[in-house]
Amino acid sequence: MSGPSQLKDVPIEAGAAGRAQLVEFLSSGARPADDWKIGTEHEKFGFRTDDLRPPPFDGERGIEALLKGLVQFGWEPVEEHGRVIALSRDGASVSLEPAGQLELSGAPLDNLHQTCREAATHLHEMRSVAGPLGLGFLGMGFQPKWRRDEMPWMPKGRYKIMREYMPKVGSLGLDMMTRTSTVQVNLDVSSEADMVRKFRVSLALQPIATALFADSPFTEGKPNGYLSYRSHIWTDTDADRTGLLDFVFEDGFGYERYVDYLLDVPMYFVYRDGRYIDAAGQSFRDYLAGKLPAYPGHTPTLVDWADHMTTAFPEVRLKKYLEMRGADSGPWNRICALPAFWTGLLYDDAALDAAWDLVRDFSVEEIHALRDGVPKHAFKLPFRDGTVLDLARRALQISAHGLARRNRVNENGSDESIFLGPLMELVEAGVTPAERKLELFHGAWGGSVDPVFKEFEY
Repeated sequence: MSGPSQLKDVPIEAGAAGRAQLVEFLSSGARPADDWKIGTEHEKFGFRTDDLRPPPFDGERGIEALLKGLVQFGWEPVEEHGRVIALSRDGASVSLEPAGQLELSGAPLDNLHQTCREAATHLHEMRSVAGPLGLGFLGMGFQPKWRRDEMPWMPKGRYKIMREYMPKVGSLGLDMMTRTSTVQVNLDVSSEADMVRKFRVSLALQPIATALFADSPFTEGKPNGYLSYRSHIWTDTDADRTGLLDFVFEDGFGYERYVDYLLDVPMYFVYRDGRYIDAAGQSFRDYLAGKLPAYPGHTPTLVDWADHMTTAFPEVRLKKYLEMRGADSGPWNRICALPAFWTGLLYDDAALDAAWDLVRDFSVEEIHALRDGVPKHAFKLPFRDGTVLDLARRALQISAHGLARRNRVNENGSDESIFLGPLMELVEAGVTPAERKLELFHGAWGGSVDPVFKEFEY
């Protein structure tokens, strides 16, 4: 995938020429297999170690103070209206989700050994700054203790627009913004045909990743009836920009069809001269025609298009690369496991063939049943003559063989399949991370979620 954007602010032409320009923009990300990269992103919840509350943006123990503290490690601050709201360094960035969830967007790297070192370095730097501030960080899919109205909001213009728009299109959008955290991986494609096959495999298997990483069983201090409540949140966030994309499985799917989908996703904003113009719910097609009510008489550029692409939230998202978006956040060894799982499946031809053989006869209805059932039942969800656990075991085997064939080894001679260890152990036990936390809640924790912050702190 690409590193930091070098995109020029090129106007989008009118009519068919403009549509072709958008298709070319997407397809320009294709690159030969020997140049494929791995980009990992993970989010985590901050908390004050004395009272477990999420830190606000401002103040001596706030999120901005943490970001400023990280500058000592060579990060460059990124400001919005004079406030530090992100950091950048060597193709990577540290940024903020709406309630201050801290996100590392990793650099495009060659192998998973580098990915895991990057994550470990980030967590070490973060702890060295957070500790003196009395802050800790937790990796889970959903905030286990605090109510939505107890979560802070970060001073980013796009989040203000989304905050006002979300309640108009779903009942859980504000929870998605403030109380969820995820880990995802961004992977390259070599051609349109390669993109199509990877897109179909990853959409069909995304519920399996959700089950493997299910780690959000608590809401406001109590069990919520789900194993991945984060995944459930997306079912009532905004139907126009979320969910499974059935058209990906239709004959003739390619870059053009995805561009048409994006053109139909309602806008959030236009960013001009350092400010966000509220265009929530308006049409990018109208913008192309110079008829956007929020910005009349103006037409978009490729920077606007790139921004708009980030406002679609399907289970798998296509930019100039594919983003796997179905996993709850978790402890640091599962940060490495998520990119390992998908790299093994998609970056080895034999593994991709085997993964396609596994899912090729899944009906769209079956994929939806998996997507709808996994948040509650995870491994135990029935599927055909078995369960999701059987699918997870098979997918992990395929991934492990793919990673072994890639043969990217570390200084000890170990290939990348070592990073699947935490997932292999879960499948062997047949128990999700969420179920393990529920057992602790009903046992050693005495019906309290407070111990999760100490026992599972990074």
